[in-house]
Amino acid sequence: MSHFPKLLSSQIAYDVARTMLDGFDKHYRLFRDAGIEAKARFEAADWHGLRKLQRDRIAFYNDRVQEAVAILQAQYDAGHIADDIWQQIKLHYIGLLTNHHQPELAETFFNSVCTRILHRSYFNNDFIFVRPALSTEYIENEESPTRPTYRAYYPGSRAGMAACFERIVHNFQLDVPFEDLKRDIGYVLRAIDEHAGDFAVAPNFQVHTLSSLFYRNKSAFIIGRVLNGDQTYPMAIPVVHGASGKLVLDTVLLQHEQLLVLFSFTHAYFLVDMEIPSAYVTFLRDLLPRKSRAEIYTSLGLQKQGKNLFYRDFLHHLQHSSDKFIMAPGIRGLVMLVFTLPSFPYVFKVIRDAFAPPKETTRAQVEAKYQLVKRHDRVGRMADTLEYSDVAFPLSRFDEALVRELEQHVPSMLERQRAPDGSEEIVVRHLYIERRMTPLNIWLQEGTDAQVDHGVREYGDAIKELMAANIFPGDMLYKNFGVTRHGRVVFYDYDEIEYLTDCNIRRVPEPRNEEEEMSGEVWYTVRPHDIFPETFRTFLLGDDRVRAAFLRHHPDFFDAAMWQQHKDRLLAGHFHDVFAYPQHIRFIHRYGAATTDHARRAA
Repeated sequence: MSHFPKLLSSQIAYDVARTMLDGFDKHYRLFRDAGIEAKARFEAADWHGLRKLQRDRIAFYNDRVQEAVAILQAQYDAGHIADDIWQQIKLHYIGLLTNHHQPELAETFFNSVCTRILHRSYFNNDFIFVRPALSTEYIENEESPTRPTYRAYYPGSRAGMAACFERIVHNFQLDVPFEDLKRDIGYVLRAIDEHAGDFAVAPNFQVHTLSSLFYRNKSAFIIGRVLNGDQTYPMAIPVVHGASGKLVLDTVLLQHEQLLVLFSFTHAYFLVDMEIPSAYVTFLRDLLPRKSRAEIYTSLGLQKQGKNLFYRDFLHHLQHSSDKFIMAPGIRGLVMLVFTLPSFPYVFKVIRDAFAPPKETTRAQVEAKYQLVKRHDRVGRMADTLEYSDVAFPLSRFDEALVRELEQHVPSMLERQRAPDGSEEIVVRHLYIERRMTPLNIWLQEGTDAQVDHGVREYGDAIKELMAANIFPGDMLYKNFGVTRHGRVVFYDYDEIEYLTDCNIRRVPEPRNEEEEMSGEVWYTVRPHDIFPETFRTFLLGDDRVRAAFLRHHPDFFDAAMWQQHKDRLLAGHFHDVFAYPQHIRFIHRYGAATTDHARRAA
């Protein structure tokens, strides 16, 4: 160990490490400020302000990384720092993270800054954090945070549950009165009874709730768990503004599947104030064991940490698998070349070097569309994407047919290099990674009658929810939508996406003469951003089963008036309600006013 004093002898190394950590601390302070501000926006029912806050926060990380890089280049000529100094910088940085409450995030920030300065040949050596250097377990035990990650409540008996839940709600100190909290708590307790049956309260009966509310769209979620004997139930209670303007508890989610959808990759990231994010992730993984830590960090708005962990998980999977990357099944896209690893539930999408007609776009425009989706509220109907640069894959794991496709269609995005072990790698300069889903066109072709009916209903619902959120998909062919493992239809091809308010919704004009009426070509003028809903029939209703289901569930879909109504509501400032759970389980539908007496007795 005698080399350590020599390694830690550089004052510049310490100063660089301190500057980098200061940059991260500034980032996380602003990140927490957004979570704190979300509470005020929610209380004021400032939905546009809440959405702007969520959208702006996405840029915080890259802004702080660029800021740190600029400072290091200006003050320390970081691009020319010697290798032995970089090793010292990392060691000093590790030392500075002792007792830090976000060490895993700070390590990722360090990597982000380094990779902006250093060539990628350094990415797998001692200069960056290839794996975590500090444990995040039991951070709270080492140094008390401002407040605990979660609170534990002990009702004592069934009779004490109403008072317990009332205390839970009041502890969040929302500065808006409730319409009828006792009524709503009665609904919560009734739903728990229905879910758990006529259960006996065990001696260890507890309710745990995370200390911060989770804000998204127009809801604030209480996230927690109910413990009773050897049974543990996840719990999420959405708080919303009721029709009266006062707050109501909208429902209670008690099933794992319901929380999986709530934290799905198809929704916008939550706004939540966390002093110790790793403790929140640990708590949530207890509720959602099928969710990876990468997915949970991402859903909490820490998408860079999610990307970092996802890539580590991916490398781990490569190490423990042997199948080969192949072209993804389904119809080939005109803009993206898509490949997958059958044993890994994701697809890899690379923008083609050239686009065949009728596509008229550019690489920059496609990238801008993906950024639009990243910033927009995805309302449970658009897949999130992970964007990476310079990803090295072992060439031996690529199917030969896939290599030929890549070399033919995306040669500008490819580079070959030698790995440290001497094997050959293929480097993809830029790609997107998305959760793999069953393409809707395949689902509709191969599904049972019941599956076709479900898929068509979901497709129409998805389009209408996207419209209400000011999104027009552009290319609405079934191949551009997927079916998730929860049976939800999700849009995932973004190169033609537009804001609905930028579109001109038109009816097809009446033909002026017999020649126009009999013409097989479009005989009327079509300007950029014009859409003609009645023409969608041509490519959506070709299959008899699909046609029957479509006209049964969405007979208004091809009516321009329905589309225009959505646009008019948006232009008037209406903010769409997004529910990450079925409408029928909302208390207003599930119990309603008729159960008020029961609710009061239960409370």
